[in-house]
Amino acid sequence: MKMSRFACVILMAILLSPWTAVSAGEKVVIKMATIAPKGSNFMNTYEEIVRQIKARTKGEVEVRIYWGGVQGDEKDVFRKIKLGQLHGGGFMGPGLGEIVPEVRVTEVPYFFKNYDEVAYVRTALRDYMNRRFEEKGFVVLGWMDLGFVYTFSKVPLTSIEVARKQKWWTLADEPIGRETFKALGISPISLSITDVATSLSTNMIDAANTTPYGAVAFQWYSRFKYIGEFPTTNINGATIVSKKVWDRISPENQKIILQVSHDLHNRLVQATRKEDADCVKILLKSGLKVVRTGPTFEKDMKDLLEAGRVCRENLVGRMYSRELLDRVVALRAEYRKAHPKDTPIRLQ
Repeated sequence: MKMSRFACVILMAILLSPWTAVSAGEKVVIKMATIAPKGSNFMNTYEEIVRQIKARTKGEVEVRIYWGGVQGDEKDVFRKIKLGQLHGGGFMGPGLGEIVPEVRVTEVPYFFKNYDEVAYVRTALRDYMNRRFEEKGFVVLGWMDLGFVYTFSKVPLTSIEVARKQKWWTLADEPIGRETFKALGISPISLSITDVATSLSTNMIDAANTTPYGAVAFQWYSRFKYIGEFPTTNINGATIVSKKVWDRISPENQKIILQVSHDLHNRLVQATRKEDADCVKILLKSGLKVVRTGPTFEKDMKDLLEAGRVCRENLVGRMYSRELLDRVVALRAEYRKAHPKDTPIRLQ
């Protein structure tokens, strides 16, 4: 039977498609990007993932990473993934939220007391979040806890009233930050993460929230004099790759990559925590002073917890469902009931 011209065209299109499954031994190059800078324990662990994937797949899969935001911020990277110029990357919560908004339910402010609470809740949600990313066309290679966020300022933030007088930075188009500041009665200045250093130098902003590692890695700390004693939130993170390139990898190599990534992302979490601890020492050695609790602490803490509650309630139906938020609150309560003596993390 002769094949019609139309059928021939369709067949050729399928055979020549760049997303068709590769033949045995054909090399697949995965191009990934991150805003994380070079020269850190984080980078060293990430590059170990790259080395092991290449070695254990016998060179059939190679990962190329573009460091330090050379491909733009996370929104730029996501746009390039859509265009096929990149295939994935290491993302923080805001970038992940561009794909699956509800993944950010564990980043609401003034919610977690310590790392163990964070790990308990996020581990319980992991399978669900993996499925949600797969539904959106991505495979999660590994999850990361990117650390607790602290307040950095040029003057000591001894009360909420003092905080309201500062010019705060928030990430552009960042719903959690926007809702948090709104609940606190603060009007922040929205900027890309790449504009923060310049804006601090020109006094366009004078206060910001970030991790100790972030403050050092992006060289923001030299513009600040004070850091808050207690954290505000914990940043989620993950390494993801588009299913379009993932499906070109053989099932055997997919299994290898997931195992390597799982093992080393667990190591990455520990490396990140050590990095944060080391950076706290750098911050204090450079002259930053920790703002300790003052006479209005109990009232301020009550107001902060209420602002956190208002923030997460206002995001129901916009970022995540009521059911998911209730599950997260229940998981936290479950953990705290089993660990009544746990104490909040704080800078020493």
